[in-house]
Amino acid sequence: MQIAFWKMHGAANDFILVDDRALTFPAGDRAWLARIMARRTGVGAEGLLLVQPSAQADYRMRFFNPDGGEADMCGNGARCLARFAHDRGAAPADQRIETAAGEVRAEVRAASVRLHMPAPRDWRLHRTLAAAGRTWTCHFVNTGVPHAVLEVDDLAGVDVARAGAALRQHADFAPGGTNVNFIRIEPDQTVRVRTYERGVEAETLACGTGLTASGLIAGRLGRVTPPVRLRPASGDELTVDFSLTPDGARDVTLTGPTAYVFEGTLTAP
Repeated sequence: MQIAFWKMHGAANDFILVDDRALTFPAGDRAWLARIMARRTGVGAEGLLLVQPSAQADYRMRFFNPDGGEADMCGNGARCLARFAHDRGAAPADQRIETAAGEVRAEVRAASVRLHMPAPRDWRLHRTLAAAGRTWTCHFVNTGVPHAVLEVDDLAGVDVARAGAALRQHADFAPGGTNVNFIRIEPDQTVRVRTYERGVEAETLACGTGLTASGLIAGRLGRVTPPVRLRPASGDELTVDFSLTPDGARDVTLTGPTAYVFEGTLTAP
């Protein structure tokens, strides 16, 4: 079976997208999913997303990591999928998306897509953790998937591969582990971010839920005022907006660019 796909990226966070409204995509074959997302021997991507029918929203989003495992949410992936679904006629410009993390809204605009994120939860601030040969002050929030956020003085000098891997598997985040974001807040309040992404098991050029977590944590700590401008390793600028509440934040949005790269066909197993 031949399956049409499109390649997109959101701030250099790249994805394979498939219109699966007919429910024919072999999503249960984890090994095959990992093969087609492999960089050297497959299409290459940091995730694969499906548009599927939904009884409660315009469509259902399913997201798979490069290891073939399914995840509840992906911010940049959802933004790309929103534009893709709109262009395919599956949803209007202002749309509702069913995800495993709950229903979210997206607004497709000419130059960007704004995603209304799930309500952040499981806040844990000012935790002291030992990993990769040093002690870190770590903050945590779940923005659809779990994220640790650590502020550092020298963002360029952080060994993201080593420290990120150690913190990703730290006992404090057992059993599922966490994504890990290292941030530096510039004098103009721009938050620069480098992310070690769970499921990718490496540093990525951008992570939407990680950027959201980084902006939220910086806001909760009183270091920035929303809307927050963020720059991931890709160099793109995205915006996280929210309203702080006594116990967290509400009305969280992530806005940034999306782009098509190419299209092709996959050969199903």
